[in-house]
Amino acid sequence: MTLTTLERPRPAADLIAAESLYGAKNYKPLDVVLTRGEGAYVWDVDGRRYLDCLSAYSAVNQGHCHPRILEAMVAQASRLTLTSRAFRNDQLPRFYEELCALTRSHKALPMNSGAEAVETALKVCRKWGYEVKGVPDGKAEIIVCADNFHGRTLAIVGFSTDPGSRNGFGPFPPGFKIVPYGDAEALEAAITPNTVAFLVEPIQGEAGVIVPPAGYLKRARELCTLHDVVLILDEIQTGLGRTGRLLAEEHEGIESDLTLVGKALGGGFYPVSAVLSNSEVLGVLKPGEHGSTFGGNPLACAVARASMKVLVEEGMIGNAERMGERIMAGLQAVASPSVKEVRGRGLLIAVELHAEAGGARRRCERLAERGLLCKETHDHTIRIAPPLIITEAQADWIVEQFAGVLAA
Repeated sequence: MTLTTLERPRPAADLIAAESLYGAKNYKPLDVVLTRGEGAYVWDVDGRRYLDCLSAYSAVNQGHCHPRILEAMVAQASRLTLTSRAFRNDQLPRFYEELCALTRSHKALPMNSGAEAVETALKVCRKWGYEVKGVPDGKAEIIVCADNFHGRTLAIVGFSTDPGSRNGFGPFPPGFKIVPYGDAEALEAAITPNTVAFLVEPIQGEAGVIVPPAGYLKRARELCTLHDVVLILDEIQTGLGRTGRLLAEEHEGIESDLTLVGKALGGGFYPVSAVLSNSEVLGVLKPGEHGSTFGGNPLACAVARASMKVLVEEGMIGNAERMGERIMAGLQAVASPSVKEVRGRGLLIAVELHAEAGGARRRCERLAERGLLCKETHDHTIRIAPPLIITEAQADWIVEQFAGVLAA
């Protein structure tokens, strides 16, 4: 591509100033202006290369601009991009077949964003509760966990315990109970005859990569089965290989009733999400009761099909497990008084700093100066989530950069 087909280059400071002037201030990004990506690397407008250790919050598990996904997207974009669900298209049934076969699901409902998938699950579980379980109309309860992150819609932030997500946006819809994360006894105590669902992340990503106690998800599965409650696992961030398994539920050998996937389902090219279910729960929906103009569009389906194929065929899931173990071991061997804990699973890793150590933001800025991009969460935690394609040399380099910054 020649410069004649591109916009005139602009300096980083000019672009940052324009974003600050015209954009809403709902994000606080690092002052790195990226313009190109390939594999595990991205480049800024000044031509400097960085190793991406955030992967767009796990939306780029397959690496930036994966050639096979790009090929599928371009090919489909030249044929048919959108029909709405008023008509059928030839990509959606193939997407259903391949997604359900990969995840051992009975049914799937395609949406666009992760938050839409969560909202869909909330709606369908309430309807299931009224029509199948027999909960009195308007009395359905859904249990969620403290420190959760499931999206930004009004219903979702209404059951958030993060003041930054919740404050100033009420009033909120009722019908949600909050219990401590990782506490199976608290979950059991919260269940009533009106409980229709338990919504939980297998690992809490935004909270700082919080891994629950061993056996927690297995006990939650047992309780939900015992009390006829739908178990919803939000695998939008943990799913599709991030933790070294296709789905994080596999670490405890369980299966949820509803599984939510997104982010990496679009391979970094296109927003795609889905609600995966047994037939009983999704079977309550009838035509006209729920939908989306863009959900299940042929372009999204073609991209998602390619995204799933490369994830499996190129061995990315197993690589995530191996490289995650390598990085975790390397970071745990780095002696630094500023580090409180290194934790994670697969390539979803966190370095939590002591509160008096000066905060995670400035460490992320120092890492960027070294050519490594991470982002802080909750002031004192640095999240590490590179694409699942990283090599041993790149994994070791990540550890080296952290060692240098933490020592400084």
